Amino acid sequence: MADHLNNNFIHLVNQNLGIAHKVASVYFQNADDRADVLQEIMYQLWRSYPGFNGQSKFSTWMYSVCLNTALTYSRKTKKQQSETLSPDHYQIADSFSKDQEELTKLLRDAIANLSALNKAIVLLYLEDMSYEEIASVMGLTRSNVSVRLVRIKRELETQLKQKI
Repeated sequence: MADHLNNNFIHLVNQNLGIAHKVASVYFQNADDRADVLQEIMYQLWRSYPGFNGQSKFSTWMYSVCLNTALTYSRKTKKQQSETLSPDHYQIADSFSKDQEELTKLLRDAIANLSALNKAIVLLYLEDMSYEEIASVMGLTRSNVSVRLVRIKRELETQLKQKI
């Protein structure tokens, strides 16, 4: 029975490994910090897996564990870093013009200026998660997610207008 659980866990984590890398890259710019938090994320996933009851998709549960671990790790280390999303997160084509690249960088910088909670909501939104899934991962209500996304979009728009 334990071997089946281990194999199932490894299979599910490997299928969704990109989630852990995306979360780590959003919250930690330094490669060493990313590696450390990824190790902590894997430990927390392993430790928490027996409590995964399948009421949500595995990826939704994994986002929740990854985000909580990254936020806790960030608080523990108390490092203030300039946090940016990598171009890989957006899956941006290399053929962008210079203007498009500049606009993309401005957007990444604006997202980096958001609070940790709002940054997590944007990450999940950019992953095309539904409001219900975001609410489940973040422990919020659907209406709270909706209100927050409206406010986040306004905040990003304001930041971008000041820089363009």
